[in-house]
Amino acid sequence: MTEPLWRPSAKAVADANLTAFMKKAHARFGAPQEGRKEGYEAFHAWSVAEPEAFWELVWDECGIIGEKGDKVLVDGGKMPGAKFFPEARLNFAENLLRLKDESPALHFNQEGARGRSWNWRELHDEVSRMAQAFRAFGLAPGDRVAAFMPNMPETVIAMLAAASIGAIWSSCSPDFGVKGVLDRFGQIEPKLLIACDGYCYNGKELPCGDKLAEIVAALPTLEKCITVPLIGADVSAVKNQISWEEAAAPYEAGKIAFEPLPFAHPLYIMFSSGTTGAPKCIVHSAGGTLLQHLKEHRLHCDIKPGETLFYFTTCGWMMWNWLVSGLAAGATLALYDGSPFYPSGNVLFDYADALRVNVFGASAKFIDALKNDHFRPAETHDLGAMRMILSTGSPLVPEGFDYVYDAVKKDVALCSISGGTDIVSCFVLGNPIGPVYRGQIQAKGLGMAVEVWDEEGKPLSSGKGELVCTKPFPSMPIGFWNDEEGKKYRAAYFERFENVWCHGDFAEPTAEGGMIIHGRSDATLNPGGVRIGTAEIYAQVEQLEEVMESVAIGQDRDGDVRVVLFVVLRAGEELTDDLIKRIKTKIRTGASPRHVPAKVIAVADIPRTKSGKITELAVRDVVHGRAIKNKEALANPEALKLFENIAELQA
Repeated sequence: MTEPLWRPSAKAVADANLTAFMKKAHARFGAPQEGRKEGYEAFHAWSVAEPEAFWELVWDECGIIGEKGDKVLVDGGKMPGAKFFPEARLNFAENLLRLKDESPALHFNQEGARGRSWNWRELHDEVSRMAQAFRAFGLAPGDRVAAFMPNMPETVIAMLAAASIGAIWSSCSPDFGVKGVLDRFGQIEPKLLIACDGYCYNGKELPCGDKLAEIVAALPTLEKCITVPLIGADVSAVKNQISWEEAAAPYEAGKIAFEPLPFAHPLYIMFSSGTTGAPKCIVHSAGGTLLQHLKEHRLHCDIKPGETLFYFTTCGWMMWNWLVSGLAAGATLALYDGSPFYPSGNVLFDYADALRVNVFGASAKFIDALKNDHFRPAETHDLGAMRMILSTGSPLVPEGFDYVYDAVKKDVALCSISGGTDIVSCFVLGNPIGPVYRGQIQAKGLGMAVEVWDEEGKPLSSGKGELVCTKPFPSMPIGFWNDEEGKKYRAAYFERFENVWCHGDFAEPTAEGGMIIHGRSDATLNPGGVRIGTAEIYAQVEQLEEVMESVAIGQDRDGDVRVVLFVVLRAGEELTDDLIKRIKTKIRTGASPRHVPAKVIAVADIPRTKSGKITELAVRDVVHGRAIKNKEALANPEALKLFENIAELQA
């Protein structure tokens, strides 16, 4: 058995929300008793086998405000088609605003500059005023509210005001170009837009007035644009606009009129990355999102009221939606906007120390970048309150685990998590009562019937295959926007295996009960007909000091596929024959001979999405001479040109 990198203390296990929850499940339903690894695995099996008992207990123990009804699950054998809590009535915003005292609810930091903090009473009052303004604008349940906003308190307030009415919220970050915004919001026909006058990144103020005027002019259903002054930029060219203060000014704070709505009432419209075509508009329910996030925050992250939760995210990534739900668990949210490396790579850890952050989240690429730049927060910061570090966005490689425990903090639960925009939550994530093993995601999510299947649809206890979910779960999308017959929705997840969610991740179960994600299935390489996960290559090559990052693709060649590896080298390094040889040797010995690239080519940059994910498919399309359908989805579309007509790939 592999030796773990970290184990929770006996006291932490005894005090965990999950331990108390397991005891309640045992007393009420005869579920397996509490324990460490073996206890969790048995309890997970029960949660999947008895979904009605499990999800009803989540509702009860998480104290969801609303009427539950008598039925927990109808048509539980249908995917899609299952209905959770079909008789329930609730309001998402009411469940996030259950506190109304003087303790902190929101903090804000913009590249090291601390902004205003809001206590729960102030948050409630501002949501009340904005909700009244929204109603005065004619907003009703089902209307769409779009946000072109940074991760700041006003964004959270506007979302809660919209949700209190039953309006549907959708957001993207202000670094999106006009076309990228219209590709998203143009499909959902918003009635109201919330937008900033500009934002900051890398120490620069970037005004949005001209871009915003163009966006507003191109959205014919838009009746009003509320502008939020962040940098003091001119927005006078924006039609039908009113400032945030002007919108709220006529209204006194008071009791919020929370609209009681069905469990499946739409809450969010979220978008796929859009790098292979128009972004898919994924509709998530209020009840499903709330129930799933409370489960993840309370049971998997062990968040207790008054703790501080931080996640580095923009409003264009689902982790923003996940972060905001921390309010329902009574957490204080630490919001941050801007570069995580300005004025230096210490800025997020400075913030974490100042607020005594308990749960700290970022992308795997952020951790890789810290490692590559030799940051050692353990030597420069206290981080005494930090008990959990979360990582997602791409697989966290084993060396990333080593780095965190060596250079960030030794006594911390390092939880790699994986799910996606598709489910606005996780399939696999942390287990606060279990050990952390190098390179592994700790556990399958409770209530999530996660398995790994081979190409014939047979479950694997070892080896690599498709990550699937064989039973319904509450945060499955309601569907896709403008997909009334559900054809696009079914095609996205249910065509590979009938009545089974196929997520598109190439995964591997471990002997320790965890999971390893080897990358996206659609980016899997197939040299000689053998499937290879790209993450397996990155885990090896990025251990080399000379290599900053890399991207691997399969190039069609002579009736087969050959592996091509592109590397971004550290400043001053060159791709010599000796370095190529060391790269190939490292991959051969660390992974396998089949992983060794036929070609290794140096590039200056690698294209990535707005949320920082490397876009292997876009690189592959450029190499094969295929047009990229949606460059606006990329943070750095100019990088695509680096992969055009490379002479070395013609031979």
